[in-house]
Amino acid sequence: MAYNTLKLEFDAQIATVTLTRPEKRNAISTEMIEDVLAALAESQSSAARVVILTGEGKAFCSGMDLDELRAIAKRSPVEHLEDSRRMARLFRTLYSFPKPTIAAVNGAAIAGGCGLATLSDFTVAVPAAQFGYTEVRIGFVPALVSVFLRRQIGDKRTRDLALSGRLFDAAEAKAIGLVNEVVAAEDLIPAARRLAATLIASSPTSLERTKRLLLQMSQAELDRDISLAVQENSDIRSTPDFTEGLSAFLEKRPPKWSGS
Repeated sequence: MAYNTLKLEFDAQIATVTLTRPEKRNAISTEMIEDVLAALAESQSSAARVVILTGEGKAFCSGMDLDELRAIAKRSPVEHLEDSRRMARLFRTLYSFPKPTIAAVNGAAIAGGCGLATLSDFTVAVPAAQFGYTEVRIGFVPALVSVFLRRQIGDKRTRDLALSGRLFDAAEAKAIGLVNEVVAAEDLIPAARRLAATLIASSPTSLERTKRLLLQMSQAELDRDISLAVQENSDIRSTPDFTEGLSAFLEKRPPKWSGS
């Protein structure tokens, strides 16, 4: 299958998905969401045993594309809800993918991009990588990523990152459990492939069943939380603070919050 926003390569039982919008810092567009979902589906039906997700250029994924952000302001509540469900489908698919996944974070991973970087089974990052759930700074709610973040690092740390919207480096990401290994830039893909080789040496049936078991342990709670997050992600877009935050971000000026 041909893709416009990514490259999918197969080699030695490894599928590598590379986001290929370096001129936009691999920002997320509707087309990219559909491409990633399709690439994961193609990888799942292939002979690949492990999937590596990485970015081309200096960024891993910088969050939502500016053109998408401009379009959001003109969408209806029904369209907002569909947008939210689409992003939830992406996160849920990556989180529950039956084969092991490795994110090789080559640079900035911000907002939704941070979600992609941390929802994989393993995350390997370069020292210069930056992470952040920055949604509150521009009137959004980090609703969908929070569902998974609480499960990974606990409530207190999630509150820190989600409420402050601050950026943090690879060393801190490793310290709090969002990154498994920090490696030199030139060793990023080799390190990811070494990890993949270790996984490939194990039983594919055992790996798939282990992943399935871990997911089933909290399936009902996850379904409920995603449903809540989808609705909140949609509802925030009808608030004055969202409109102001989005406008301020696009106009590169400080926001003037009304608190409504």
